[in-house]
Amino acid sequence: MPTFVNSYSLEKQSVEIPDTRSHGATGHYRHAGYADGLVDRIRGAPHIKTIYDIFQAWKRPYDCSTKTYGGYEWQTYCQVDKRVNAFGSGIMHLNEVILGNAKLDRWSLGIWSLNRPEWFTAEMSCNYYNLVSVPLYDTLGPDAIEYVINHAEIPITVCSANHIPTLLQAAAKYPGLKAIVCMDTLSESGAVPVPGGLNAVHVLRTWAAEKGIKLFYFDEIESLGVKYPRKHIPPKDDDAATFCYTSGTTGEPVTFLPLAHIMGRSVDLIAAFSGCRLGYFRGDMLLLMDDLAELKPTYFVAVPRLLNRIYAKIVAATVDAPGVIGVLASSGFAAKVANLEAGKGVHHPFWDRLLFNKIKMALGGRVEVILTGAAPIAKEILNFLRVALGCEIIEAYGSTEALAVGIYTLPGEYIPGHVGCPRAGCEVKLVDVPDKDYLATDMPYPRGEIQIRGSGVFKGYFKDDEKTREAIDSEGWLATGDIGYVDDRGCFTIIDRKKNIFKLSQGEYIAPEKIENILAARCKLILQICIQGDTLESTLVAVSIPDPETFLPFANVIAGTSAILGDNDAFVELCKDPRVNAAYLQELEKAGRDGGLKGFELVKRVHLTTDAFSVENSMMTPTFKVRRPQVSDHYKGQIRAMYADIHATPT
Repeated sequence: MPTFVNSYSLEKQSVEIPDTRSHGATGHYRHAGYADGLVDRIRGAPHIKTIYDIFQAWKRPYDCSTKTYGGYEWQTYCQVDKRVNAFGSGIMHLNEVILGNAKLDRWSLGIWSLNRPEWFTAEMSCNYYNLVSVPLYDTLGPDAIEYVINHAEIPITVCSANHIPTLLQAAAKYPGLKAIVCMDTLSESGAVPVPGGLNAVHVLRTWAAEKGIKLFYFDEIESLGVKYPRKHIPPKDDDAATFCYTSGTTGEPVTFLPLAHIMGRSVDLIAAFSGCRLGYFRGDMLLLMDDLAELKPTYFVAVPRLLNRIYAKIVAATVDAPGVIGVLASSGFAAKVANLEAGKGVHHPFWDRLLFNKIKMALGGRVEVILTGAAPIAKEILNFLRVALGCEIIEAYGSTEALAVGIYTLPGEYIPGHVGCPRAGCEVKLVDVPDKDYLATDMPYPRGEIQIRGSGVFKGYFKDDEKTREAIDSEGWLATGDIGYVDDRGCFTIIDRKKNIFKLSQGEYIAPEKIENILAARCKLILQICIQGDTLESTLVAVSIPDPETFLPFANVIAGTSAILGDNDAFVELCKDPRVNAAYLQELEKAGRDGGLKGFELVKRVHLTTDAFSVENSMMTPTFKVRRPQVSDHYKGQIRAMYADIHATPT
């Protein structure tokens, strides 16, 4: 294993390895501290070879009588280890003795719920007994669930109670599913969402039996494991630990910041290895900030969508506040951002005491590091939150196929707008995309498709050799489909997608995701937005769902109304008001120009609606990415009307 040499700085984060350039590609870039070789083991722990080796926490209790949540209750690592042993032994006993399956290891265990302790316990039991964990996104629809259960050949699924009816209603579609383990312990009188409105738990068991499926509760499996303990079956270091399915923008899931997301799972495993405490939220996003205040985390993982909302709330309560508060906050933010951009860190002795220590309490007051990924975050928001919350914000770039993180920003970074350097376990190169004029020979910086190689790159797509060959070449390079450049500090910046583009009638290529990210980051009125275009048109239009918290005060001023949060009828009417629409469009144009969009990238018309894109209406994937074709089809009438209005308006 290469030795670690602390020979890098923020001024030189990655280096191009000599004699690695080839025709149509840059040389291979590595983290400057690991230029002599890639790392495939945890530094200081060479014995750690598998996830099983890592582990050899949790959720707020609910009082049914008072209908309130208590403080967090913690379990020690020894207690968790006993639960994992018990549950794993119980699952093995269920599979072999009760179900009579001949395959004793390397079979697939489905896990379907929001983040919770039982999720971690179920996954870790797979690592103890050499099973393959198969996470299911909590928001997956029935078609995707059917595909995953059959494709991964899942005989047992561990899930929360709300998913049992979904599984039983379609049981005939996945004949290989033999048992369900419910994570929730329900009383005989507890309400259960079953057909006909029946409420008794025994109805679920009867219904499952009619479908030929055995139903158990989590504690029953643990009791089985205590009664029939099993020795561990440690995996080999080349065994596949998990099948990760992710539903793309079209078609079937191919390969999966919930725990079903590879980044969430990676963070939990690193935390477990480091001896951290893990705390899970209650499952209600509207109560997340309350959970944070109770948990007081020091390390917080969040997607940009959540950070954008936190940013908007902080701005509304500080910089945009009327009177003295707004003036003081503006001065404080200006001073702290200037301090940060001068390389002096995120703290300020005067302004922190006066203002920012109070702002930090929004996340519990003890956050030291925020890790964000899955989508870009605007430069000004990144540095604003760094000084507002007084903490490191590390931005990570990667994919499921690259073990979540391939490139990340280093601690202490104060220049926003890039995703940093390769992590120690991988190397990166840029490959020409000639049809879009991105070349490794471009000046001042090389540009091209980002490709990643290293021990963290996935082994391939399950049962699909053709797609595996498309993704990974003969030398082990993973084609990400993302286009970027590398600057003279060795930092990579994502600028485009290779395929998620369309061409306008004048020949200009459009990257809609880039435009959406810029607008959503800079226009606080947006909750969701989807850019639409056509090869027969020279301009762009959009479908947008306004954020009621910011939109209603904005629209009330324009329309002379007094709509309040919760008044959905008034919300709908304001979205229909042409004066409000025109003002909203002006805000989109301002955000686009501020974000550096070219003229042909600016939205010329927008359709406002209160019907959010969701997994349930098939307009979002389980990872909350917009399904553009589905949005286009659903709003085709409105899109045609927007283009007709553009054509009818004199230029």
